Amino acid sequence: MERHSNLPPAEQQRALENEPGFRDLPPPTQQRMRDRLTQLNNMSPEQRRRILDRTEAMERLTPPQRQQVRGAMQQLGGLPEDRRRLVARAFRDLREIPQPQRQAILNSDRFRGQFSDQERNTLSSLLAVEPYLPVQRPNDGPSYGK
Repeated sequence: MERHSNLPPAEQQRALENEPGFRDLPPPTQQRMRDRLTQLNNMSPEQRRRILDRTEAMERLTPPQRQQVRGAMQQLGGLPEDRRRLVARAFRDLREIPQPQRQAILNSDRFRGQFSDQERNTLSSLLAVEPYLPVQRPNDGPSYGK
């Protein structure tokens, strides 16, 4: 995407289809990639940059690290929407706290009262992969971990 970002969308589509191995992919995967390219082109530059940064960060991980991140994100995605937002907010807050204090907070009576065991397990999984996830701060580019 980065190499072809200066091309019009139709030429980007052709460049994607001419990438080595693209035609070897199953047709549904090829279509998903075309759809994703269209989706990226319809985003604001800021949204597109965030998505591309996240994708690049995942590509730098080892396969086990990637699987660990996917598992943590699946756990989060499996929660009901209102609880997912609450857990995501808690994750953002906890990642700002020094590592040694995180577990004490997760095991505190306040957290036990606010979050179910499943939600606290999801938070633990997210915190375990936290060094691999981009940190987004206002007016700041992504950085990774602490």
